[in-house]
Amino acid sequence: MSTFAAEFFPPSPTASNALLLAAEALVYFAALAALFRGRHRFGIGAFFCALGVMHFLETYLASILYVPLPFGIIASPGSTVLFTGKLMLLLLVYIREDAVVVRQPIYGLLLGNLLLFALAALMRYHNAGALAGHDADFGFLDEMGALMVWGTLVLFADCIMMIMLYERLRAPTGRRLFLRLMVTGALILSFDQAAFFAGLHYLTGAPLSVLFGGWASKMAAVAIYAVLSTAYLRRLEMPRRRYRKAARMRDVFDLLTYRERYEDLLARSGRDALTGALDRGRLEHNGRKSIEETVHGGRSASLFIVDIDHFKSFNDRFGHAAGDIVLLRIARIIMRTVDVDDAVYRYGGEEFVVIVPDLTRAAALALGERIRRDVASRMDSELGAPLVTVSIGLATCADDASDYDALFECADRRLYLAKSAGRNRVIGATGIEEVEPGVARVGQRHALNVANPASRG
Repeated sequence: MSTFAAEFFPPSPTASNALLLAAEALVYFAALAALFRGRHRFGIGAFFCALGVMHFLETYLASILYVPLPFGIIASPGSTVLFTGKLMLLLLVYIREDAVVVRQPIYGLLLGNLLLFALAALMRYHNAGALAGHDADFGFLDEMGALMVWGTLVLFADCIMMIMLYERLRAPTGRRLFLRLMVTGALILSFDQAAFFAGLHYLTGAPLSVLFGGWASKMAAVAIYAVLSTAYLRRLEMPRRRYRKAARMRDVFDLLTYRERYEDLLARSGRDALTGALDRGRLEHNGRKSIEETVHGGRSASLFIVDIDHFKSFNDRFGHAAGDIVLLRIARIIMRTVDVDDAVYRYGGEEFVVIVPDLTRAAALALGERIRRDVASRMDSELGAPLVTVSIGLATCADDASDYDALFECADRRLYLAKSAGRNRVIGATGIEEVEPGVARVGQRHALNVANPASRG
């Protein structure tokens, strides 16, 4: 019966092409989803390598191979199967991993394509001809290189918008995962088709039928990949399972991975989540230890307390979101200006503490002034808002004190004097504690270890 049907009702060429594209999508997704599923055993690099290998074929086919489909649609397997599948797989990576992981293959593809373009430009200067009939087609390489670079730039934009759109659709779509995948893929691939076609038309002269046919075929491919992705997530990845695995110490890469993650955990713990500076707990431990080692070694060290002027007023006027931006940027300016590893701590609120070893009083005053000047100039130009300034009090051991608590109290008093003298200044002169007798109470804030010091404004 099947032979009879095939003989008297043969499938049309367009229907055959559509079935072949669907089969290619199934094979492509099954192979790469299997690699992604095995990332816990083999690492995600195997998945990314396979994805990258297909990138050249994808771009090559998108530029030269087009097949007729039902309803007069003309499409390329490169765009329909390979690119659409790649984008949906990257969305899968985001769902199960995060955006930091998604960006890795995109950066790799972009740099690799630029390298291909650059090397092709150099290789054309070889004196070739060693093998007759085997001349390199550098025109083809130029066209492919440009198209691959353009395609990767579009992919970069695709992924950013795709992640934002997927998260924006979380509330309206609820638990309807297929709907969220379908809508996200359809909207992003509509943008991608228009953007990629612009480059394709410029480089190869592709007609408008490619634009509309490619869009229609991509919409069908999105539906297929959305079904496959939903089934994969529902059946193989959701809910997250806890795997009991025996410790694997036989592979040197395992050892390096464990060590790297352990070191990364240590580096991230004890840091302020907003600014990236070390937190108050690390100040009490590391700062105290640094000063003690300096004193015992007979060396000098300086402690700065940096306070943002009128920060409460800034928050009240511009909002806490703008205040967070100010804190982040000032922390970065201080860290960049100090240029000493693990020297900047966020003490609380709008205050930062900086401890720099082997710094004399004169050098400390110069560094404090540099911090003050950099904050005033860069914050004013970057924000376009009223001038944001800092006041700084500093103390140096062993000129001002010979232990951490006394050094902190001395710097704290001088900060108070900098505020009283008009703000936006650095004070670190000898004997300054005696200028205003009533300021000793300011230093008690540190001695009492108050968790959230009151702002001086």
